[in-house]
Amino acid sequence: MAAPAAPAAAARPTKIIAGADPFGAPLKDALVTHLREALHIEVEDLGTGPYYSIAADVGRRISSSGGPETRGLVACGTGCGVSMFANKFPGAFAATCLSVADAVNARSINNSNILAVSAVYTPPEPAVEILRAWLDTPFKSPCPANGDRPWSDDIQEFLDRALVETPKIGVPASEPDESASCAICCLVKRRELNPIDMIPGGSMKILRETPTSAIVRFKAGSVEPAHHHTFGHDLVVLEGKKSVWNLTKKERYDLVVGDYLFTPAGDVHRVQYHEETEFFIKWDGHWDMFFDEDLETAKKAIAEESSSSSLP
Repeated sequence: MAAPAAPAAAARPTKIIAGADPFGAPLKDALVTHLREALHIEVEDLGTGPYYSIAADVGRRISSSGGPETRGLVACGTGCGVSMFANKFPGAFAATCLSVADAVNARSINNSNILAVSAVYTPPEPAVEILRAWLDTPFKSPCPANGDRPWSDDIQEFLDRALVETPKIGVPASEPDESASCAICCLVKRRELNPIDMIPGGSMKILRETPTSAIVRFKAGSVEPAHHHTFGHDLVVLEGKKSVWNLTKKERYDLVVGDYLFTPAGDVHRVQYHEETEFFIKWDGHWDMFFDEDLETAKKAIAEESSSSSLP
């Protein structure tokens, strides 16, 4: 049986974007010289900077380069720090390579597009061999990790799928879920609110106890009769419109989405909901509620105020 044909050499990139921290700068400079003078590959050298910022600059540029024609080269003392920060960007795949085998594996399996090298552990001559192996190895080619044998069909299918799926990691969804844009809304998402037996039209879901927080919802037209609590409470309106009368302080608050209100412990207050309204509420201790009037009295008081305010 004839031996399998050797895989075709990879098309070398036409441009390399390079950068290093002070520890990796001498090795980076040697490799940049080799790329330019021996291999005649264009290099954009971003110079020297802190490993986190210089590597991030290379990773960002490779992420937005849009194709395999441009790859990256980063260097630091160990090659690890620059690899970590270059990898912060979608579609940037940096691999720290300390040997030729590492470089071949990184290209074959991971389709690495940024080479990270170690100035502490890799002298310039071995680094040049690592660089050339990384430049010339095609994706999915036989490599030391698979005994230098061709990959099986199922592994090749897996690698092809990864080539499509991995660049999507870290990319924001094109249509973000607006309900997840608020941390408080996220807490109540997909939670069922339970009716508040003592107040018609109201429902509540306890999110946490002591200190206690909850999401509360009332139907349009609902009224909370005057009442007080043994605790003070903070609330933020998430949806709708409501009015709160603090009868103790003889003050009225008309609240809409985004408004905040604190009611001190013991203050008697009455509430009317003009629209279907949802709000986040937080208090210390366990829930209690002491009514200072009945529902009919509350509705009558609200109606009288509404009537008097409409008079000329």
